[in-house]
Amino acid sequence: MAAVSLRLGDLVWGKLGRYPPWPGKIVNPPKDLKKPRGKKCFFVKFFGTEDHAWIKVEQLKPYHAHKEEMIKINKGKRFQQAVDAVEEFLRRAKGKDQDLTIPESSTVKGMMAGPMAAFKWQPAVSEPVKDADPHFHHFLLSQTEKPAVCYQAITKKLKICEEETGSTSIQAADSTAVNGSITPTDKKIGFLGLGLMGSGIVSNLLKMGHTVTVWNRTAEKEGARLGRTPAEVVSTCDITFACVSDPKAAKDLVLGPSGVLQGIRPGKCYVDMSTVDADTVTELAQVIVSRGGRFLEAPVSGNQQLSNDGMLVILAAGDRGLYEDCSSCFQAMGKTSFFLGEVGNAAKMMLIVNMVQGSFMATIAEGLTLAQVTGQSQQTLLDILNQGQLASIFLDQKCQNILQGNFKPDFYLKYIQKDLRLAIALGDAVNHPTPMAAAANEVYKRAKALDQSDNDMSAVYRAYIH
Repeated sequence: MAAVSLRLGDLVWGKLGRYPPWPGKIVNPPKDLKKPRGKKCFFVKFFGTEDHAWIKVEQLKPYHAHKEEMIKINKGKRFQQAVDAVEEFLRRAKGKDQDLTIPESSTVKGMMAGPMAAFKWQPAVSEPVKDADPHFHHFLLSQTEKPAVCYQAITKKLKICEEETGSTSIQAADSTAVNGSITPTDKKIGFLGLGLMGSGIVSNLLKMGHTVTVWNRTAEKEGARLGRTPAEVVSTCDITFACVSDPKAAKDLVLGPSGVLQGIRPGKCYVDMSTVDADTVTELAQVIVSRGGRFLEAPVSGNQQLSNDGMLVILAAGDRGLYEDCSSCFQAMGKTSFFLGEVGNAAKMMLIVNMVQGSFMATIAEGLTLAQVTGQSQQTLLDILNQGQLASIFLDQKCQNILQGNFKPDFYLKYIQKDLRLAIALGDAVNHPTPMAAAANEVYKRAKALDQSDNDMSAVYRAYIH
């Protein structure tokens, strides 16, 4: 957008990175929010989103002069609601010079003055990551009736999908890991934990040009630097990722001797990719932030093969600025990523995803054994399923595992049972029934009793035949 002559109180179209222009008004920033250094910019309050941001002047256009143009190129319910909010504001203003009062969207039940979160908007794919403005600030007022807590410095993109409950689901971030090149961040990356998932993740980070220092209890990673302790890795790296097995391991890694917490200093970043419960990740976030660190949870949906292929799905929550800083890393390790808001949301969503997956796996095993005992061909059952609505890579691979008797772990059975247990506890905490997950959990517990813990989750089949 070309530079224009603007002043306080003007209605504008503001563009943030690669996101579409959005209507807003130039207002005075809060007293405690410093103006970014460098290029001239204005502080804009956006209509219909409760978002505020510093916007460079070349990324602004006068509202009235470009209204028709913007309406033609931008579609969607949220965008139309924002435009309607501007028009309502103009009707109420009646030409008078007054302070901005943006109409509240219908789904917003309340607003709270929470802590402010600073972050860098992710640049367009054609722009090097290093050119992003490190002083660009953004914050919003949370859409919640709950009182402010220490970790509600959350943000959301302008393009969102809001359900009737008022919850917010952020659309997937673009990824160039599959289509196009990745410009690796110049930040030093640390990684703790080289299990089934971590090993593949680190390989892809290295492959895409990142500088990585690793720590693992038992093994090194070719091509990566080796840290002696978690604390050492964190203290020498800008962003440290971790991927371990369960809540206890996640806590021990942070709070134990020579743990992550000992290496945290103001500005150090910690990204926990472990699948754990919301209480655990919230506790870890609080202790990291209390030392001046920045925290992001980013559990991944996938398995060893998807990890090796750089095709994981990343569910992130917490420090939005850190999420943006991790852009090149997430692109290297995954096919897409979602930012879900405040800390704990990603943990909950991940458990729900794995609850569905674990229950489905148990049902597959149940169907195959029922086919066998009733004299039906298991292979024919698989062929039928592969031609129907349930057809998927997951279904085919797990059935092939069972038919071939090959249970080499791609996703440990003990971990899917752990996730089912945590998902059931999540349901209990909100008094929500999870009878299907509970039944599946019992089958996995039976499989564990048959020494299948370290086999693939498809080994749950053996619980039905013994």
